[in-house]
Amino acid sequence: MDFKRILSDQRVELENLDLNALVPRIEEQHINLNSKLAQIIIGVRRSGKSTICQKVLLESGIKFGYVNFDDENFIDLKPEQLNEIIETLYRLHGPVEYFFFDEIQNVKDVWPLFVNRLLRQGKRLVITGSNANLLSVELATHLTGRYHQIENFPFSFKEYCNMLGIDTEHGTTLSIGLRQKALDEYLIKGGMPEIVYEHEYSSYIKSLVESIITKDICKRHNIRNVEGIRKLANHVLDIVGQEVQTNELAKKIEMTHPTINNYLKYLKESYLIREVPIFSYKNLDRQKIRKYYAIDVAFMSNHDYAFGSTGLGWRLENVVALEIMRRINPESDQVFYLKKNKSYEVDFVVVKSNHISELIQVTYDFSNPSTKLYNRELMGLVKGSEALGCDNLTLIIMEGTPRVETIGDKKINIVKASEWLLAIE
Repeated sequence: MDFKRILSDQRVELENLDLNALVPRIEEQHINLNSKLAQIIIGVRRSGKSTICQKVLLESGIKFGYVNFDDENFIDLKPEQLNEIIETLYRLHGPVEYFFFDEIQNVKDVWPLFVNRLLRQGKRLVITGSNANLLSVELATHLTGRYHQIENFPFSFKEYCNMLGIDTEHGTTLSIGLRQKALDEYLIKGGMPEIVYEHEYSSYIKSLVESIITKDICKRHNIRNVEGIRKLANHVLDIVGQEVQTNELAKKIEMTHPTINNYLKYLKESYLIREVPIFSYKNLDRQKIRKYYAIDVAFMSNHDYAFGSTGLGWRLENVVALEIMRRINPESDQVFYLKKNKSYEVDFVVVKSNHISELIQVTYDFSNPSTKLYNRELMGLVKGSEALGCDNLTLIIMEGTPRVETIGDKKINIVKASEWLLAIE
């Protein structure tokens, strides 16, 4: 195998990256190039993991070796050839101390040992991967804490606005209007980086979902029932934000309970979906009752047999769910939903360091709320506040007037989605 040619071609492609055309990503702040820990960025396919790492390394001015293992030239790569790759990088770049390995999980079985050896030699590593479990389990086994894991999402709404050059800071009529227009588009189009400027994006998203199912799930887990997991994925993407009990789901999809649990696990590991469990002090309830959200709203209607276009309210709730997940610390914080039979429900319960910090409701149109809508959203927050002892209450709306609503001794902050997503006070 001509490693010199392959790695030289990859390097040319990397260095052709136009840094001026890229927007800052929140994940960049979490990459510590001075750390002795391997910096590992994981997330869904095509969400910008590689570009983030390239940008950070190129802007740093550090000399580094680069290998993209998601390359057809490496399909038949043998474990013993990894050392040849390192030798070739030294030949091309001299005695580098930094290495960037893209989609390293494609080097099956032995990549953790390879990474561990380089860490023992004092090398600095930046690594990307598209499968959480494949990375997490093997890292925990072989690297024993010698890594820092960073989750990567598609563009947030703020990053989407920045990419389009939309003012995210000022409160002029023009700026507010343009932000609202951008959010209208974002709720439909989503934030996958490669489709920001594209109008014909549906086929791209459909093919991406299919690649995740066939390559990131079925191929890696040797699943023969491709149609079965495809059917489950399509169903879950159709019922975003709705409560799911796995035993009922198993009956609906006509699969065994263990199979459903395994397939859901694979959908989460591949970052196609994210889950929000029910708030309960019973661990069993949290395990079997939950809601699911798409990693990007575009996935909600651009997949096989999608059920309609999915309501804007569900889309807004999905966007808020992902933004909460971006803002919390995955090592110490959690997000749940609260539901008490049919009496009331709270969309999101944010728990930080075992302390309930905020209750959040999401509704699309609160401009002229009916009594039923008013009670469902605001009284749900009030009852949730009384039950959980949290007075930090927020209602996020797309349409309506921002204000503070007082009900008894409870104050509810009603905010526009466009402002909340940008964290504009």
